[in-house]
Amino acid sequence: MPELPEVETTRRGIAPHLEGQRVSRVIVRDRRLRWPIPEDLDVRLSGQRIVLVERRAKYLLINAEVGTLISHLGMSGNLRLVEAGLPALKHEHVDIELESGMALRYTDPRRFGAMLWSNDPLNHELLIRLGPEPLTDLFDGERLFQLSRGRSMAVKPFVMDNAVVVGVGNIYATEALFAAGIDPRRAAGGISRARYLKMAIEIKRILAAAIERGGTTLRDFIGGDGQPGYFQQELFVYGRGGQHCKICGTGLREVKLGQRASVFCPRCQT
Repeated sequence: MPELPEVETTRRGIAPHLEGQRVSRVIVRDRRLRWPIPEDLDVRLSGQRIVLVERRAKYLLINAEVGTLISHLGMSGNLRLVEAGLPALKHEHVDIELESGMALRYTDPRRFGAMLWSNDPLNHELLIRLGPEPLTDLFDGERLFQLSRGRSMAVKPFVMDNAVVVGVGNIYATEALFAAGIDPRRAAGGISRARYLKMAIEIKRILAAAIERGGTTLRDFIGGDGQPGYFQQELFVYGRGGQHCKICGTGLREVKLGQRASVFCPRCQT
């Protein structure tokens, strides 16, 4: 599933081609996504100028003059720029054609993504209860420490909770816990303030590095410019269960936490 760096990479790739452009028409070939694409999306968006392309958590907000298209890439979706009129393949469900002659094309083999319309996107039911963005000053180790008090759940699903902080998905939570030296199985409420301060720093560092490298190429992900991400080459533990730790040489262990695979080093992470 595309995580925050992949979504931010997509935003950076498509924004220069969309902002300031007017939509000529919207072609919807299949409305059956996680939630049905609105029947009147073409009427609402056609003729409008795109003002700004933003991101909130893993949602892309394509702000037009009146209203906002909320897009989520789901499990395997991607948005990329193509020439308007380019014949569509099987899983290419939506084209937003621009007066520039380009089109923003949405592809989603599993159809688990979303394209919704809102006049007040930040108060939309999908966004209103989200926690702070991890790369802002609203997120820090003190927040993690305070919210974790009395929590018996494992620390990894705790930091993946979007009400705590958005966008720290499976890949980057796994890597941040390794960098902070914290065993992902430990109870969230039993971790000290000092260790949470360290973990917040590592979350920010790793997410920023992943964004700069275009995200992580896993299965279907490509950025909005059609290029893959390269952060996968720098992963220390994610997806490396049974291999040797790059730091100490100990065999990496894999366990299930919150129904997600989690890899860690039993020596480096305590």
